[in-house]
Amino acid sequence: MPMASLLFHDVYLTDPRESGFVSAAADRYKLSLSQFAAQLRGIANVANGMPFALTVDDGGVSYYTVVADRLEALGWRGHCFMTTACLGTSGFLTASHIRELDARGHAIGSHSETHPTRFSACSIPEMRREWTRSRQALEDILGHAVTTASVPGGYFSTDVARTAQECGIRTLYTSEPTTRVVDERGCTVMGRFTVRPGSRDDFSARIVSPAAQTRRIEWAGWNVKKLIKPLLGSTYARVADWLLAP
Repeated sequence: MPMASLLFHDVYLTDPRESGFVSAAADRYKLSLSQFAAQLRGIANVANGMPFALTVDDGGVSYYTVVADRLEALGWRGHCFMTTACLGTSGFLTASHIRELDARGHAIGSHSETHPTRFSACSIPEMRREWTRSRQALEDILGHAVTTASVPGGYFSTDVARTAQECGIRTLYTSEPTTRVVDERGCTVMGRFTVRPGSRDDFSARIVSPAAQTRRIEWAGWNVKKLIKPLLGSTYARVADWLLAP
């Protein structure tokens, strides 16, 4: 069955540096609390929408301090994907946070060990090491299997899926804006629609809506981005933001 999976990053109260990675690139995906709340209200108001999943990448502390409570107030739980090398460091979740979130019903998954800049360009041994070490760190904390992951940076390839499957990942989320669910040698691969600070307040609602227009626009923009990214190099981000603006 198609699934509308939404991709969030950190949520901040006054300053994007409160949670997660601190960089201009990371800040491009962080939402203020009011922006995040508007997206949740929009989803809650959609009647007869698609099945949806709420996912949050990186493992910033805002999942514990902000996100989880807002989701639970609506009766929802999310997927929290952790960059395990950052566990317990400034701005990131701690082991105790992870255990509590798991006990509260949130799904804890891997976002790799070190968040390589371009995951699909890693060697096969490097990919295996990233998945294996990240899973092991989370399983040591939680005391049970961790079989869900998301690809850092959105750099997906068949090798990324294959190595994830070999390392025990059974569900892998990408950043491609699609509702298709694909089986890659025993690993279920699911796309996601990224929510950015510039997204309209009703963006998430339109993604989970039965109408497909916004999903089609996002998918088309993503494919244009894939074409221009290698050509534009360091300037691609500004062009991609314009092309992908909802």
